[in-house]
Amino acid sequence: MALPAKLLGADEHVVIHTRTHVKAMILPALAFVLLAAAVGAGAALIPREARPVGQLAIAVLGVVLAIWLVLIPFLRWRTATYTITNRRLITRSGILNKIGKDLPLNRINEVSYERSLLDRIFGCGSLNVQTAAEDGMVVLRDVPNVEHVSREITQLLFGPQGTANPPASRS
Repeated sequence: MALPAKLLGADEHVVIHTRTHVKAMILPALAFVLLAAAVGAGAALIPREARPVGQLAIAVLGVVLAIWLVLIPFLRWRTATYTITNRRLITRSGILNKIGKDLPLNRINEVSYERSLLDRIFGCGSLNVQTAAEDGMVVLRDVPNVEHVSREITQLLFGPQGTANPPASRS
């Protein structure tokens, strides 16, 4: 789901819209498989005397753990997005409480990225954006195809030829 057009300014368009890499869902998926196996085994191993109540207790515990270990991480992943427009870097996150941060491109001083071995295997990385603000550094973790995203931001900042052309001066 892309950023709604009503959130864009006049003459502003989306260049890249993405969410964190799907690798964030590996542990929740593994937790789901292990929980399903544990609930199945636990329900089967309940003694006959405790059968309906014991099995129900194990099922309820399994559902609670699935919500905590699987559903909540999935919803966090699903609702966290990174959007780059021709004017801003926009981050959105939050399930119930929405958190949005907008960083004008003309406030960015430097863009770099880091990729660990695991990030290189999965095709993602961390995007480091140095700003003129007091906090200084904004780090976007697990950005898919981080080299391409870094290159796009650099082109928006400095133009395709590498000449300084800040987005605020574009018409």
